[in-house]
Amino acid sequence: MQLANRRCLQARASGTCRRVSRARVAVVKAVKTADGPRVAVVGVTGAVGQEFLTVLKERNFPYSNMKLLASARSAGQKQEFEGHTYTVEELTENSFKDVDIALFSAGGSISKKFGPIAVKDGAIVVDNSSAFRMTEGVPLVIPEVNPEAMSHIKVGKGGAIIANPNCSTIIALMAVTPLHRVATVKRMCVSTYQAASGAGAAAMEELRQQTRDVLDGKPAQPKIFPLQYAFNLFSHNSGMDVELGYNEEEMKLVKETRKIWNFESVRITATCVRVPVMRAHAESINLEFEKDISEAEALEALAAFPGVSIINDRQNNRFPTPLDATTKDNVFVGRVRRDISRDDKKGLDLFVCGDQIKKGAALNAVQIAELLL
Repeated sequence: MQLANRRCLQARASGTCRRVSRARVAVVKAVKTADGPRVAVVGVTGAVGQEFLTVLKERNFPYSNMKLLASARSAGQKQEFEGHTYTVEELTENSFKDVDIALFSAGGSISKKFGPIAVKDGAIVVDNSSAFRMTEGVPLVIPEVNPEAMSHIKVGKGGAIIANPNCSTIIALMAVTPLHRVATVKRMCVSTYQAASGAGAAAMEELRQQTRDVLDGKPAQPKIFPLQYAFNLFSHNSGMDVELGYNEEEMKLVKETRKIWNFESVRITATCVRVPVMRAHAESINLEFEKDISEAEALEALAAFPGVSIINDRQNNRFPTPLDATTKDNVFVGRVRRDISRDDKKGLDLFVCGDQIKKGAALNAVQIAELLL
């Protein structure tokens, strides 16, 4: 073990560890190459579509041809990528005849319509919407967590759809999975504090404008959300099941976790809240395990897990914040502590932050694409 790791492990007993690790998921080292896959980005003008391009560049993803697709309204726009100027093309039923990998982030209705068309033309669709997440036979993948779910899918072996999980699910499971592997999670209670980025570029701009207006003494003008967003928080704006009292975002955490872990018996409850943060979600997570697990064991498992960074400095009250995670690849974990409401040693609390646009969407999708090569 490296010296820095040893010192950090020794410091955990006193709660002074502040370790920021690097993601260890393999990065493909190439850029534009004649034998690379032909890639299409669907919904390229949106917040996640733009982040797709950023991540593809950061990770030197290999490609032989790049096609940028969007609605008719955005067609004709110019887009710079890797020193080349591309013209955004209108998404049509003929867009995928020369595509190997299609990264989709254009909404569920677009995915449902065009995803099967792309598959029929031989493309592998990595879809960021909720359209196919719970579809039988469609892998729902976090590469660090369950890459085996898509091991049968490769470029050149026919079309397929792979679903990107919901952002809050990805961020939660990056932190909880290493602990689940040590002591098996029986029950998970999650409260999320979700940023504007989860609702797209227009919501981010609404937060900016409302903040200016309120500080200038003007009334806020809600457009994307039904309530004032600046200096406020409210229940997540997804559809509500009136009978159960849970919204769609909360139920995604429940259903997607069970599918990703292939563990139907885990009990999950969630409360999802929209907070006036620009990007990067935060989550407070309480866990009940089947076995005893200590704080030291939990921190050691988290430190060894790819894509996780630890900020857990009790002496200085320094723990993860959305700003720590903003634009970062890793998910940040801290406030790892025993659940003192329990008489046994089978409960832990933790606080997690992750960039919704990055690991919660674009980065996870590109990591999936890397596994296809």
